[in-house]
Amino acid sequence: MALRFFNTYSRELEEFEPCDPAARPIRMYTCGPTVYSRAHIGNFRAYIFEDLLQRHLELRGYKVHRVMNITDVDDKTIRGAREAKMPLAKFTEQFKQAFFEDGETLRIKRADEFPAATDQRYIDRMIEMIGVLISRGLAYQAEDKSVYFRINKFPDYGKLAHFDLAQLQSTGRVKHDEYDKEHIGDFALWKAWDEEDGDVKWDSPWGPGRPGWHIECSAMSTALLGDQIDIHCGGVDNIFPHHEAEIAQSEGVTDKKFVHYWLHCAHLLVNGQKMAKSLGNFYTVPDVLAKGYTGRELRYALLRVHYRVPLNFTWEGMNEARESLGRIDEWLARLREIAQEENVRRSSPSTQRQIEKSDFENALDDDLNISAALGFLFESIRQTNRAMDENKLDAAAARALLDWWKRINAVLDLEAQTEVVVPPELMQMAKERENARREKNWKRSDELRERISALGWEVRDTKDGQKLTRRVSV
Repeated sequence: MALRFFNTYSRELEEFEPCDPAARPIRMYTCGPTVYSRAHIGNFRAYIFEDLLQRHLELRGYKVHRVMNITDVDDKTIRGAREAKMPLAKFTEQFKQAFFEDGETLRIKRADEFPAATDQRYIDRMIEMIGVLISRGLAYQAEDKSVYFRINKFPDYGKLAHFDLAQLQSTGRVKHDEYDKEHIGDFALWKAWDEEDGDVKWDSPWGPGRPGWHIECSAMSTALLGDQIDIHCGGVDNIFPHHEAEIAQSEGVTDKKFVHYWLHCAHLLVNGQKMAKSLGNFYTVPDVLAKGYTGRELRYALLRVHYRVPLNFTWEGMNEARESLGRIDEWLARLREIAQEENVRRSSPSTQRQIEKSDFENALDDDLNISAALGFLFESIRQTNRAMDENKLDAAAARALLDWWKRINAVLDLEAQTEVVVPPELMQMAKERENARREKNWKRSDELRERISALGWEVRDTKDGQKLTRRVSV
């Protein structure tokens, strides 16, 4: 199956064709964090979607050059630094480091570059681009000394967000970084310095000031990836005004199609509601870890729903993620045990068929249909577990399945990396309980289960014996 993605610009599923397949790797730009606070799990839902996209492209043989920006100067970061009474660089540095730490926890591959908006080379690029836009009549300096983009001079403005500029009432100019279409207007490219900016300013031909948020991404993406990008990703909240502005600025400078495929990730909800600190449902990665979950469990929970479908985060969903990963872990353990055996078992036709099929990869070819891909994975687990239960899986088939899993895990990155350490006293209780069950002393077995539970662990009886797992506190 050919790779197909839903392009926000056309609102259609399109077959993926690189801009220049012979000369370069896939050029991919992903909007990174605005470092005014620690990124929350909604942000990481988008970053994990982008990670899945890159990994699948690589599995399909493409090389990917991915750039993810760091927005370390904008309205929010300046406001936060001012309220914290800290220099901007020191204020944002703590959140940059937290972002990288959380990315490692969630097993997100690092981009090739993480350009920061405050880097002088990108400030210079922003000033250069603004100068070109002014010379072409697409931008102007207003009475407030700031420079604005003339949206009515760019005929395609609004096509990404799919609204007709002629039918919207312009409010004139918009200096804020974020706004909705009801407040549409000429947006700021360069913001003249004012007292609230403190010492955050750079010299420019239009006087001291700082860049607008939108020009930052146009400058960093074109500086590192060139005038044309294969894929640009972000959350649906980035479509307008941010990505709409990026198109206008970039194409206004280069006269070339800026992005060939726009992919946007839907929102994350918490218990069916928008995440907000005022509702007490605002979670960061450390918040989830503090509940006793692991990074890979959170990764699975944020990964398992198709990226264009809103994801409803719940603690029940986290428990389901743990159970799903437990099924994978147990399946792999059984396969590895059989793969090491010398005795020959008969491999069932259904198992051989699973090894040969590429349904998992084909599902991801279809606009990253992760739900279908995971459905095929767990159906394969169910069938091979049955084959193992019936003693119909030989060592060669087990090794082939493990090789197949390696390809899957190259995309999902969900395999357990460390063994869970069970305390010796708990192991002793579990052994006593196993003996009690063997002797059909059900009362003693139940007493030991309760003692194990009181220590924060759960015991499950499986065909392969008892399994101990940590219980999560919610």
